[in-house]
Amino acid sequence: MAITLAEAKVGMADHVDQMVIDEFRRSSLLLDMLTFDNAISPGTGGSTLTYGYIQLQTPSTAATRQINGEYTSNEAKRTEKTAKAIIMGGKFSVDRVIENTSGAVDEIAFQLREKVKATTNYFHNLVINGSSASTGAGYVTNTFDGLRKSLAGKSTEITSTIDLSDSSKLDTNYAAFLDELDELVHKVDGKPSLLLMNGDMLLKVRACARRAGYYSRERDDFGRWVEMYGDIPMLDAGKYYDGSASVDCIATSTPSTSVAGSSSIYAVNIGLDAFHGIAPTGTGVINTYLPDMSAPGAVKMGEVELVAGVVLKNTLKAAALNGVILKPKATA
Repeated sequence: MAITLAEAKVGMADHVDQMVIDEFRRSSLLLDMLTFDNAISPGTGGSTLTYGYIQLQTPSTAATRQINGEYTSNEAKRTEKTAKAIIMGGKFSVDRVIENTSGAVDEIAFQLREKVKATTNYFHNLVINGSSASTGAGYVTNTFDGLRKSLAGKSTEITSTIDLSDSSKLDTNYAAFLDELDELVHKVDGKPSLLLMNGDMLLKVRACARRAGYYSRERDDFGRWVEMYGDIPMLDAGKYYDGSASVDCIATSTPSTSVAGSSSIYAVNIGLDAFHGIAPTGTGVINTYLPDMSAPGAVKMGEVELVAGVVLKNTLKAAALNGVILKPKATA
């Protein structure tokens, strides 16, 4: 059964759970747009959250034939794959004195919102950098395969050398960059539902699109501005806190004296035959456990949990544009 977070909210009786669902949707355009196939049923003992699927790798072809002639045999290529839904979220603590004296700022509500933001950002990181196995620097292993891994070496991966590192480069190269961005959009089978990039890249795309008259923005149901390239929404995938610093989910490489700093843009077609979310059966994609302020003890605990993953069922339903230069080479 396919379900969105908006539909999951309808099945919840608890108003707090509904509020938390809306907070996740408000904090992430991606989560708001994703369709989740909530078909995962934990195995014996409830220890597995594995989703099995068939990934189309090469489509079939068609041709003509002559009378008394035969077609050349050609088959679509597919492979059986699995992905894991990951349990992510966190715990927060609230002292009963702080909650009782917090005044206009509800401490529980504040901690809840911040935990939702942290979980959302971590989900964005996995969507880009997740990996089911160890695959090198920058990947989050033992999770699910994110777009960076799923598209590596595929026909929908494009390498750019366009330099957008300053205003003069933007003026010179914006048309060539938009040609590459159009190629990225064209590579996706079906119209892309969303373009994902980091904040620095979004600034550059906005500037280029504005120069060409392709930029617009509109308010959605949550009152947030959604920026558009043509009629395709763009999303700053944001940063996640790794425990010591805030890091871009879609990294910009560090420039050196010989190499400029570059980053990537991802285009995805969202749908059950394309790029979609996975979750356990039922409506429990998101779970909230509020502190019980009536229970004994000075410090109360609360938790927020997202149980989800993503899969790319058809590698032609997403594309990557890598190597766009955002930062000049370092000076010696």
